[in-house]
Amino acid sequence: MVVQPMEGYDSDGMGSPSDLTKRRYLRFAEGGSGIIWFEAVSVCREGRSNPHQLWLNKNNADHFARLNDDIRKTAGRLGFDPLLIIQLTHSGRYSKPEGKAEPLAAAPNPVLDRDKPYILTDDDLKRIRDQYVVTSKLAARSGFDAIDLKACHGYLMIDLLAAKGRINSIYGGEEPEKRFRFFLGTFDRMKDEASGSVMTTRLNISDLYPGGFGVDDKGNPDFSEPVMLVDELGSRGVHLINISMGSPYYNAYVTRPFDTPLPGQPVPDEHPVAGVMNMINNTALFQKRFPDIYFTGSAWSYLRHYAPNVGAAVIKNGSAALIGFGRNSFAYPSMTADLIKTGRTDPAKVCIACSGCTRLIRNMRPGGCVIRDRSIYGAELKKLIADGK
Repeated sequence: MVVQPMEGYDSDGMGSPSDLTKRRYLRFAEGGSGIIWFEAVSVCREGRSNPHQLWLNKNNADHFARLNDDIRKTAGRLGFDPLLIIQLTHSGRYSKPEGKAEPLAAAPNPVLDRDKPYILTDDDLKRIRDQYVVTSKLAARSGFDAIDLKACHGYLMIDLLAAKGRINSIYGGEEPEKRFRFFLGTFDRMKDEASGSVMTTRLNISDLYPGGFGVDDKGNPDFSEPVMLVDELGSRGVHLINISMGSPYYNAYVTRPFDTPLPGQPVPDEHPVAGVMNMINNTALFQKRFPDIYFTGSAWSYLRHYAPNVGAAVIKNGSAALIGFGRNSFAYPSMTADLIKTGRTDPAKVCIACSGCTRLIRNMRPGGCVIRDRSIYGAELKKLIADGK
């Protein structure tokens, strides 16, 4: 059981964990999951998705170290010992370090670009790689067990993997080897310099939009290049990968199937249960092709209190090694502990796929469950509604 990365948008101005951040992670620590996969943590100021995204830097590494110590002590008192994974990222075309869009892209994408982004040069990317490496060393010293080089959801790393339109560059073009070069080169340096850390990635196996990664010319799934990339990672000794698909900015229903859409958002043609099955089946393709790698997939929260039953069957038949929960971890952080103690989950505590947490995050408010954690996040939603959002 995995606590999936879900941004809380609640750091202080310098990217350090706030009291609200600590509250979330200590609740996860008490919850019994075997892995706590931290939310996206930026490697630099200009790569932050919002002014309250976590940002690990030399001035606040000790804050992250104290949080990890508190997580381990809290979990240890209850007999749990979670693996702590930090997800390192640069938001790329979705960068909003001061709250307004400052897009930094690998290549233009007419499907995604509302404003003309700044196209990062090769020299820019080399500097960003250095920032990843520095941050990975800080992460290792701060007590994280593993480091995730995030490559999903439209952010910089997946943008580079898809950058066929990047011209006159060593990091783009038609050849997949050139598009893989930045990701794999960064991965190799982080592995070498953050010695002792397990290396992993949360990887989009298909963006499901034209011009994305893992798609054909029409934006339909084509796993040939993702399989090539996972093969490269396997040859580097990677034994853990977190599978995702789609983008929260374009087709959020893919990894977050919902019953209630955001205000003004259309209901997708795909039934939510069909979306869950697509994630399960596509994760299974990779698990069975690469049996030495532990894969976890996404979209599990939609299944509510039935998710552990379905997950047990999926694991039993070798279609995944782990099951992960993002929205449900906001709503019901103690689900795993309840399963351990009683053998069942409580239907009155699970996520109901109402899109409330997504609504908060989309508007750069602290993210959490507006139903099950009402005193804090229900109040945030009321403020949002009062503001006309």
